[in-house]
Formats: sequence, C-alpha cells, structure tokens
Amino acid sequence: MSAGLNSERDVNPSQPTTDKTLADFDPVKKPKRNKFAFACAILASVASILLGYDIGVMSGAKDYIKIDLKLSDTQVGLLVGTINWYSLVGSAVAGVTSDWIGRRYTIVVAGAIFFAGALLMGFSTNYAFLMVARFVAGIGVGFALMIAPVYTTEVSPASSRGFLTSFPEVFINAGILLGYVSNYAFSKLPTNLGWRIMLGVGAIPSVFLALVVIGMPESPRWLVMQGRLGDARKVLDKTSDTKEESQQRLSEIKEAAGIPQDCNDDVVRVQKKSHGEGVWKELFIYPTRPVRHILLCGIGIHFFQQVSGIDAVVLYSTDIFEKAGITSSNDKLLATVAVGFTKTVFILVATFLLDRIGRRPLLLSSVGGMVLSLATLGFGLTIIDHSHEKIPWAVALSIAMVLAFVAFFSIGMGPIPWVYSSEIFPLRLRAQGTGIGVAVNRVTSGVISTTFIMLYKAISIGGAFFLFAGFATVAWVFFFTCFPETRGRTLEDMEVLFGNFISWRSALKDGKKEEEVHGGNDGQIQMGTKA
Repeated sequence: MSAGLNSERDVNPSQPTTDKTLADFDPVKKPKRNKFAFACAILASVASILLGYDIGVMSGAKDYIKIDLKLSDTQVGLLVGTINWYSLVGSAVAGVTSDWIGRRYTIVVAGAIFFAGALLMGFSTNYAFLMVARFVAGIGVGFALMIAPVYTTEVSPASSRGFLTSFPEVFINAGILLGYVSNYAFSKLPTNLGWRIMLGVGAIPSVFLALVVIGMPESPRWLVMQGRLGDARKVLDKTSDTKEESQQRLSEIKEAAGIPQDCNDDVVRVQKKSHGEGVWKELFIYPTRPVRHILLCGIGIHFFQQVSGIDAVVLYSTDIFEKAGITSSNDKLLATVAVGFTKTVFILVATFLLDRIGRRPLLLSSVGGMVLSLATLGFGLTIIDHSHEKIPWAVALSIAMVLAFVAFFSIGMGPIPWVYSSEIFPLRLRAQGTGIGVAVNRVTSGVISTTFIMLYKAISIGGAFFLFAGFATVAWVFFFTCFPETRGRTLEDMEVLFGNFISWRSALKDGKKEEEVHGGNDGQIQMGTKA
C-alpha cells in the first residue's frame, strides 16, 4: 500500500505533499487591525470624556462646594446625582436626533451643549444657578453617552468590534482620571475659586470634540438609511478588513434597510420612515420574541452595571476613604487618583480581550470578582465602623478592596454593557434601543448616587456594600442564564442568537447544525462562535 502511494507520488510530482495539504486547512491569518476604523473609534469616543470628567471632578469638588455654599448632605446628593436624571433628556432626544441629522453631527451637538454647561458651572454664584448648569451639562452627557457607542459600533468591522466599541468606556475612565487629577491640582486654591475652576475646565474637551468631528466620516448604516449607497460604500471600503467584507456588510445593511440587492446606484430613493414613531411600537407594544429578548438583555446589563455600586465608589471615594481611616484631604485626593489610574489601566486591558476571549467569559469573571471584592470591602468597613481604635489591617484591606472592585469592574462590567447593548439591536431599532439602555443606566446611576449618603447612614457603610454585593450576585446569575455570546457575529446577524431567553444555547446549536447542512458560510467573516 505504501509502495503504491509512493509510486503515485512519483507519477504525479505536482500533487501536494501531505503536510502541504494539511496546511491548506489551517485557519486564515487574522487581518491586521483596520487603522481607519481605529481612528474613527478614537475620535467618536472622545465624547465620553465629558461624562468621565464630570464624575471624577465632582467626587472632589463636592466637598469644597459644600463648604463654600453651605450645603446639606441632601443638597450635595442632589447636586452629584441629578445630572444622571438630567442626562435622560439628552439620551432620549439623541436617539431621534441621530436618525435625523446623522451620528456625526449629533456628536457635535453633544459637545456644544456640554461646553455651555461647563461654563455655566464654572460661573455659578449660588446653588440654584449651579443646579441649572448641571441640567444643561446633563443633557450634553446624555447625548454623548448614547451616540458614541452607536457610531463606533456601526463603523467597526466584526473582527475588532468589541475592541473598538469599548473605547467609549476607556475614555470615560480617562475622563474620571482627569477629573481626579484636576481635583488634586486645584485643591490648593481658595475654596470659592478652586471648585469653579475644577468644573469650568470641563469645557476644554468639548472644544476638542467639535474640532475632531471634521475628520470623521458619517456612519455607513445611517448613509444607507438615507439612500446614499455610494457614500456608504466608500466608508465601508475604508473601515472593513477586506473588500469582500465591505461588500457583505453593505449587502446586509441594504437588506435591513429594505433596499433591493440589485440596486447599486450611488443614490437611491428610500421610503422615508417617521423618525422613531414606529420603532417604539415594535420595541414595547408588538415586540417579536427576539426583540423582547434583546430588550431584556439591553436593559438588564445597564441596570446591573450601575446597581452594583460603581458610581457610589467613584463619586464618593473620598467619603469611603475617610470611613476607612484616611483623614488628610490631600491623602484622600491622592487615593482617588489611584482609583482613577486603576480603572484606566484595567479598562485598557479589557479592550484587548473582548474580541479574543469573548463577552461572556469577561463579563462573568468580572462580576464574580466584583461580588468577592464588594463583600470583602463591606466586611472591612464594618470592622472599622465597630472599632474604637484604628485597625491597620482593616484599613489596608478596605483600600485594597476598593481598588480590586474598580479593577474587576473595568475588566468586563465597565465596557461590555456599551459594547453589547449597541451591537445586539437590529439596525431599525438601534438608535432608540441604545437610548433606552442609556436611560436605564442613568436612572439607576442617579438613584444610587443621589441616595448613597442616606443609604450608608441608614444601614452603615459596610451594609451598603453588602447590599451592592447582593445585587452583583443576582447580576451574575442573570448574565449566565440569559446572555448569548456575540463575538465575531455581524450586526445584522444578531437576531439569530435571541428569542429563546434561557434556552438560547440549544437554539444556537440547532442553528449551527442547519448552517452545516446548508454548506456553512463563505469563509470571509466569522459568523459563529463558541457559546
């Protein structure tokens, strides 16, 4: 038999060797990261700095505002937390605005509104004036929160969508760090001047944001919805890994937009739909099973991101460190800088893992670590609270657990809600669906940040973190049972994963079997992934 094979090989020398044949079955090398899509994602994500800076700077500025304007704890809570309520107006309007004037110019609107709000905060003369300024800034924050992940998702190729769509969270953390640094830098100024400069400096990122938009293309999906196929094709060619992927993405977007596949004109007539009226009916009144599942996941992930207490830790870090035994104002501000630095470093790590190991493993690992660190932080603060003398090990444990909590949060629970919620909604529902997620996120954040002082005074500081640990535990169970993996799938293919709620695994296996029966995909874009 062996001799026969050898003689065959001698007779047919052009036949490839066994090793060479096996090499043909090796997976295709991953294409290099698309630099143009990378640049677009960075530019759009600059909008997220606005929220991050406001969160970080208010963490330290509130202490000086309280002294200067002689505020009560309730007034401080309202000052800190109500910007999240105000941002609801911005996120709700941004969904309609982005469908009307485009994703790109909605980013400009976000920057302009926040610029006005930051200047007003810097020139505030009393509490009422400051609250009005916070309202204006909150609308800008709502715009930025909604539009940055949507735009980034729509320009990103499937191979690096998780990496690129996590950029808004990276810039939120960078903004938080800048806010903490600003607190420390201006803390030596007179009280009545320091906090005003801290808040007013927030206008600078807004100016930069308006300038960078000049270099950004419009979202290809929005262009197709406007019938501008030629412009969309040019953007897709620049933001896709291959020419074939660009063509496939355009084909899928045309199908989602109801444009015939044989229509290849640069400009086509698209049936104009009302700006969002029918979408709300499809989301809430007559949702299909996949849409209902998507909505549950989109709302749930944003709710649990905030109810686990991250904004309480970030906004009230100086109070937590004071409860942990740090009394010097300078040391407390330095400790907050450490929190901001830790968040930023670990969010950068997460961006490189999202497309390599997937959303689910990162999310479940992140939330598991959060449960452990929150419970341990609650234990450490409870020990300190019930002790009449300083306990060094409990102080060190509490500080370490604050840093551990923000690290675990940033590795998964921080970026994934923005990535996941912006990629699972179908094109026709994406702007409004993402806006709903942002609204839930901001409402929950507003409740936590407004009531945290009252909460820890009612059930103790340790009890508050035990409560957050309980919420995080429920979140882990929810994610494990209801959330399918989305890594590697195109945006238009997402609905295949949803509709079976806790039975999504069996539905995914059935879909893979059917795909194998029909010959699989064309090999250009990875459509399947491990659950």
